[in-house]
Order: sequence, then C-alpha cells, then structure tokens
Amino acid sequence: MKRYKARRKKRAGVFVALLLTLSIFGASAALVINYTVISSTQDRVISVADAAKMDDADCILVLGCLVKENGTPSDMLYDRIYRAVELYQAGAAPKLLMSGDHGREDYDEVEAMKRVAVELGAASQDVFRDHAGFDTYDSIYRARDVFGADKIIVVTQGYHLYRALYIAEKLGIDAYGVSSDIRTYWGQGNREIREILARNKDVLSCLFNAKPKYLGTLISLEGNGDET
Repeated sequence: MKRYKARRKKRAGVFVALLLTLSIFGASAALVINYTVISSTQDRVISVADAAKMDDADCILVLGCLVKENGTPSDMLYDRIYRAVELYQAGAAPKLLMSGDHGREDYDEVEAMKRVAVELGAASQDVFRDHAGFDTYDSIYRARDVFGADKIIVVTQGYHLYRALYIAEKLGIDAYGVSSDIRTYWGQGNREIREILARNKDVLSCLFNAKPKYLGTLISLEGNGDET
C-alpha cells in the first residue's frame, strides 16, 4: 500500500512538472509572438502630417468598437472617427471606410460611425459602411476582397494598430496606421492584456489564411458610399 501511494505521488509530481513546463513554454511563445507583431509593424505607424502627404491611399479604414445603447459612439470610437475625418480633410485619402459590427438589428456600429463622420464634416457619399467587420481580421480582409482596397490608412488606438497592420501585411495590403489616442481611456490595462491574446489569435488566422465570417460582391470605393 505504501509503495502504491509513493508511485501515485511520483506520477502526480511528474504531471505537475509537465503541466508547469508546458505553461511556461506557452506563455513564452505568446510573448514572443506579441513582440514580433509589434516590432514588425511599428515603423508603419505614422503621424497625421505624414499621412496627409500620401496621395495614393484608397481609403482610410476606421475600425469599429462599442456603441452605447442610445446609439452614440463610445469615447474610443468617437476618437477614431474624429481622427479619420481629420485625415480625410487633410487629403490623406478620398474615402472613409467604416468597418464594424452590425450583426443584430438593435446594434449598429457602422451607422453611428457614418453619422458622426458626416457631422464632423465628411461628405456623406465619401463615407462607406462595412456592416460585417465583426473583428479586426474580418475588417482588414473585407477591405481588400469586398472593397478592393490595395493601400489603406488604418485608424484606431495605438495598442490596436500593430495587430491591424500585421494582418494587412500578411494579406498583401500596403497599410499605414495613424493613432487615435486623443485622451486617456478607462480600463486600458485590461485591454493591453487581452490584446496580447488577440495578437496571437490573429497570427494564427493569417498563418492558416482564415476566411472572414462573410464576404460578398465587390463594392467599388469609386462609387457612392450612401449606397452601402
């Protein structure tokens, strides 16, 4: 009986050691991937002034996030729209592509994004809506395959830009990013932690060439954004 208990205890110790080793390996791999995403794209993050000097970008892609129950954008989303309109008015690109979640009738990020962009001075026909930008990967993928964009300026908060630019690079899109960090956002520490996991997930999406939830027929950015 004592011998049996000793063997069982030894097996448990081996299992714990193996589990700990795998956990350390997994965490290390995740951090290496996180570092790779940031380091490989940080030279593509540019200022508003530098973006304004570009003359061949197809559009300014604005990535969606939370819209409040009353239909108004969260602070983070409002700042993305504000920065995008600033770039548009500076001549960085002739079109704005608002990509976000409109997966339910009672929740529509892109309509709120377009409305605010027009209120801030963008011409309504120049503001396109992508209703199936359910996540960053889908938004970038659809910018290429649905809206035919080859060169884009991505607007979102700085911590989010690296992942978006990494995805764009892997999908063969010539992309630059402009940060929309206009203010301090509550809960940013938690976002930074979640972003490490999101970067790892999207590295795998790129590696396996995952398809977005929806695609569809080509929508030309040379057309009228009001028709989207």
